[in-house]
Amino acid sequence: MSATATPALDLTADPPLPRPRGPISEAVLAALERCHGEIGLPDLDIADPLGDDDLHLALYACYELHYRGFAGVHADWEWAPGLIAARLQLERVFEQALRAAVTVPESTPEQLERTLRALVAEEDGPPLSRFLQREATLDQFREFMIHRSAYQLKEADPHSWAVPRLFGRPKEALVEVQADEYGGGRPGRMHASLFAASMRAVRLDDSYGAYLDRLPGTTLATVNLMSLFGLHRRLRGCIVGHLAAFEMTSPGPNRRYAAGLRRLGAEGATEFFDEHVEADAVHEAVAAHDLAGGLAGQQPDLCADILFGASALLHMEARFAATLLDAWSSGATALRD
Repeated sequence: MSATATPALDLTADPPLPRPRGPISEAVLAALERCHGEIGLPDLDIADPLGDDDLHLALYACYELHYRGFAGVHADWEWAPGLIAARLQLERVFEQALRAAVTVPESTPEQLERTLRALVAEEDGPPLSRFLQREATLDQFREFMIHRSAYQLKEADPHSWAVPRLFGRPKEALVEVQADEYGGGRPGRMHASLFAASMRAVRLDDSYGAYLDRLPGTTLATVNLMSLFGLHRRLRGCIVGHLAAFEMTSPGPNRRYAAGLRRLGAEGATEFFDEHVEADAVHEAVAAHDLAGGLAGQQPDLCADILFGASALLHMEARFAATLLDAWSSGATALRD
């Protein structure tokens, strides 16, 4: 994979529409390109709804209108009834597959924090962070960062949808975590900006959406999961569980990522990962106890959703890691041509 120097993150330019990958994304993207009309989706009988390239590009494009949007696509599309109707169909397929694939542990609200910690401790998916620490080449590390750019260049935004849907201590805890993600008021310290700087340090293009056409469905699905949970009030427990598990599983891998970059002589790319080792060590306690545990105490009926959100994160991250490691073990890349 070639590497070229690129300018700093452009905070104003909208990314271009991606290229379609099949009939589903063709229907969505063609409608967005012509900026009018209904979206007639084809048959959604999909073999792998948790990683299908066509499905997840189409869903990602629908969601992206709630974030930065696309160049040439009118802002009115964000809430166009035709687009929302199509998005709901895609979401239904994705969510049904998630619920069929993910096992959710039972817990009482009083035991939720303990159950959540046990769930995270038992998770032993593909050792991606250890491979990057000890064995990965610089090109493999660059590829990993390209995959992660789909989320890291909008880091915290999907979880912030939950802020107006919480109240009391859980809301305070969420804002406490999110404030650090956005830099705590310190110029240049927003985590998305730090990741962009790390991309530049290893000579990658840090412009928003630059690699969308190369990201497979398994990668896009990890971001779509957050948008699905964050954009639906009925799933507010899921986005809280997702964030709690996200923070609880962050310090160890980020420490290993930083060590791997130093091993490869890319010291200038480590600041983003070093920042997460320190910040997320604090965040995980707040997210597990005050946010997830606090929400379960306030609204006991959300206990199962919180654990589903955490379990779904762990399941989708394991699939993502396996995709990369399987490709690398055969000397290939998990990126699309």
